[in-house]
Amino acid sequence: MFTKRLGPDPHANGTQSAGCSGCPDIWELANGDFAVIGADITAFAGQLPPSAGCGPDERMVRVPRQTLLLAKRDIPDPP
Repeated sequence: MFTKRLGPDPHANGTQSAGCSGCPDIWELANGDFAVIGADITAFAGQLPPSAGCGPDERMVRVPRQTLLLAKRDIPDPP
């Protein structure tokens, strides 16, 4: 299911998260979709612009800017 990490391992070189367990991360899935690990900010869904929404089966997560920027080189271009 999880085929490739996008960006560096967040625990590389002994780096630990504040909770010492998980860290923001981005993974490519076998079907080409992506999985994002981040802080759950679904509680703020009501503040989204009118053209955006978060369905009952969806969650909003916060991904630190640095995590996404470091993953940029691994994100494939569209076909």
